[in-house]
Amino acid sequence: MADGVIVKSKVKDVAGDCNVASDFIGALDAKVAGLIKEACERAKANNRRTVMAKDL
Repeated sequence: MADGVIVKSKVKDVAGDCNVASDFIGALDAKVAGLIKEACERAKANNRRTVMAKDL
C-alpha cells in the first residue's frame, strides 16, 4: 500500500501484543482517508483552507 496514509509498522507498534492483519491496514487506511476528506469539507464550509482538530 504505497499510496496509503497509514504506516503499517506504526500500527503494529501501537497494537502491541495484538497481531495486525493486512486487511485491517487497508480498512484503517480507508477510514482515515474518509475522515480527512470530511474534515476538509467542514473546513471549506467554514470558509477556511486550514483543517483543524475541531473539523474531526
